[in-house]
Amino acid sequence: MMRLKSKCASLNENTTLVDMDPGSFKTFNTDYFKLVSKRRGLFHSDGALLTDPFTCAYVQHHATGAFKDEFFANFATSMIKLGNTNPLTGIQGEIRKKCSMVNH
Repeated sequence: MMRLKSKCASLNENTTLVDMDPGSFKTFNTDYFKLVSKRRGLFHSDGALLTDPFTCAYVQHHATGAFKDEFFANFATSMIKLGNTNPLTGIQGEIRKKCSMVNH
């Protein structure tokens, strides 16, 4: 955590890049859940996963690293669902330049 604080000295600075999953940023695995279960997630939403009994149990389950096949199956299912959301495109939609604000 100290390394992250030293890299991100100001909340107003938004150009610094940090790994979302330190230690395994080049691979796709369940190590993220180990970090979240230790309260070492990068985003507020990572910590929020531990405040709900269902999602907390999911995080703890996958933090063991013993259910990789189950995680990858869950991930595949979620990507299919995400692909079926029919996002707005072209002049009907936009990609926000800043996530918390609508583009002007």
